[in-house]
Amino acid sequence: MIYGEGAFRTSMQYAAMSLEFLGVAAICVGVLITTFLFLYCSWIFRDITRFYVQYRRGMGKSILLGLELLVAGDIVMTTTHGFELNHLLVLGLLVLIRTFLSFALEIEINGHLPWKRPQDSDID
Repeated sequence: MIYGEGAFRTSMQYAAMSLEFLGVAAICVGVLITTFLFLYCSWIFRDITRFYVQYRRGMGKSILLGLELLVAGDIVMTTTHGFELNHLLVLGLLVLIRTFLSFALEIEINGHLPWKRPQDSDID
């Protein structure tokens, strides 16, 4: 084994673990901040229903960001540590599950399919 190859694999393993850590951190921090803001605004204005939609949207966005980072970590780990069939199958399964979750959350957040933008939208 060439020395550089071992150093590359080790650095890519750390990169993948860092991405996975960032994914988990994004979910946890996002959930905590969104929950705190929801409870704070609900307490100040004494109206839970007014902020509930924003709360769900914030939670969904946190989870989506975390899922994207977790998928990126899985891709880095699998592509740099061998293309064994079981690793590729696990990666494929993880990507399918996380893609489905991302798709479902995207619909939940925006209220429509990702490729169907409402007619009155001002987004170009």
